[in-house]
Amino acid sequence: MTAVRTSRGGVAVGLVADMDRVEAQAVHCLRLWHGGPPAQARVWNDFATALGPAAGRRALKSVETMCGLWNRHARRPPVIRPAECPCLGADEACFGHCVAAASDGAHDDALIIACAMVRADVAPLLVGLAEELGLALRRAALAAQPRPRPPGHRGTLH
Repeated sequence: MTAVRTSRGGVAVGLVADMDRVEAQAVHCLRLWHGGPPAQARVWNDFATALGPAAGRRALKSVETMCGLWNRHARRPPVIRPAECPCLGADEACFGHCVAAASDGAHDDALIIACAMVRADVAPLLVGLAEELGLALRRAALAAQPRPRPPGHRGTLH
């Protein structure tokens, strides 16, 4: 926990529960990805279940590449909390906001956030990956919703 307290990126800025769905799921993916192979397998299983194997693999690649770019080209090492922590760190908030902004089509906003995370020459790449991840998270949320029944539908007829 010392690293969380000594780095500005680990300062608690809120709660994950207060984020919108895409932001919170992006932070969850980030935390699991940094949790090592067993946790990364959970990310893969979640995406594959919600999106199917091919789209799940693409979503997983977005997480993997985005996290790798951030780790290699960060302005300073990012601080990532454990998956079960209810608090939201500053670095994690930037990640979630970047993903949500990019997938909402607010690329300028996402680029500004990305520039705070990584070197300016890498920021556009991060935004592209954030958009891919955010769109995958939105598709997964849609796939998880029950389909509405047509008006007048009374159940299965045999």
